[in-house]
Amino acid sequence: MSNPIAELIELLTQENISTIAINQAISSMPPDDVALALESIPVAQRRFVWDSIKQTNRLDILVEMRGESRLLLLKELNEFEIAELFSDVDAEDLLEIADSLPDPMIDIALQKMDAKQRDYYRQGVTYEEDEVGRWVDHELLVAAQSIRVSEAMRLFRRTTASYSNTMYLVNRTGRWVGCVHLKTLLNAQPHEHVSGLMEEDFPFLEAQTDVIKAADLLEKSEVSALPVLDENHLLVGRFHAGHALEARRLEQEAVQMSNTGLDEDSDLFSPVRRSATSRGLWLGINLLTAFMASAFIGLFEATLEQVVALAVLMPIVASMGGIAGSQTLTLIVRGLALGQITRANLVSLLKKELQVGGLNGIVWSLSIGAVVSWWFQSPLLGLVIALAIVINILMAALSGVIIPVVLDKLKIDPALSGSVILTTVTDIAGYIAFLGLGTLLLL
Repeated sequence: MSNPIAELIELLTQENISTIAINQAISSMPPDDVALALESIPVAQRRFVWDSIKQTNRLDILVEMRGESRLLLLKELNEFEIAELFSDVDAEDLLEIADSLPDPMIDIALQKMDAKQRDYYRQGVTYEEDEVGRWVDHELLVAAQSIRVSEAMRLFRRTTASYSNTMYLVNRTGRWVGCVHLKTLLNAQPHEHVSGLMEEDFPFLEAQTDVIKAADLLEKSEVSALPVLDENHLLVGRFHAGHALEARRLEQEAVQMSNTGLDEDSDLFSPVRRSATSRGLWLGINLLTAFMASAFIGLFEATLEQVVALAVLMPIVASMGGIAGSQTLTLIVRGLALGQITRANLVSLLKKELQVGGLNGIVWSLSIGAVVSWWFQSPLLGLVIALAIVINILMAALSGVIIPVVLDKLKIDPALSGSVILTTVTDIAGYIAFLGLGTLLLL
């Protein structure tokens, strides 16, 4: 099966490619796929490709690019090109990319907007990037609650916006009072007032709601969009299924990148020095934790000199603890993100994870102990590694629960730093247990 993005990347990296070929290739592709392909070619080639893209397609592609990639491209453009690029920008697009733009570029974009779009932008920028008030769509059907069904149906027929199967009703002061579905209007009489057909207890979102929580609430509501209200119950806009999917995709990408200490906005071909600096920090942190583990191993130097087999088997103990801890850590990080873990159930969850760790520890320690006893012809050595594995897996289960909870309380992202701390703990605990028991039982 062909991969359109891979084919486009291959085309864009060809020498002497024509402008016509570029526009033909991207004409049937969505802007996010084109943006991904553009980010996948060396920075030096992007400007030529960008100049070859039709002006009408450029803004949509720019919005879909990562923050660093977008900024690298914009730095190559002069003031006239930037003004031309932002000639059709709306508030929703500008809010999406504003954090990666310098203030002068934002000012240029605002000058190109009409008064209504500027108001939408100024309203949206008052909310944080992770608040749903910043994600709202303003292309929604809003009507007074006093209109009749015939007027409402006329508004529905005129709209071209996506997710437009719901009408949002407001009173004379502009406050939201409820919603009515298109299917309800289709079964009503033309002379009926829409206010009598409103859905009972239709859910809504407060503008300060976290966008991931908003996505969860939208999913549970079983509708395609929810109204977003400010603190005065005024209608700010709507949060629809497209926003929810994008928010989840960005969250997942951020978690994946943060697990290795990287930023989700990083460019694939970002400058070498910048990439080396960002990655070098985490290499340094990892080096410090490795030295800590080595220091504990050094305490048992005499033991290692006399029982060489311990040095051969040490990685097994550390690896088993690391894997067990990572499984628990992943489970707890997900539970924290979904709001499933509280003070009320933390102790019960810890007991359960210790029981799981204990059961797995016993099963695998017996297996590994038997293999080691046969391999080195030493039942005592098999006992040492079996006990060490049980101890380390229990420590991994304990750490996998406690570390992310503590980091979350300290307002530190457990997905970012939890694995680094957990690996250090399981390595040190495994080495101490294994080498300590070896010292006591073998020497």
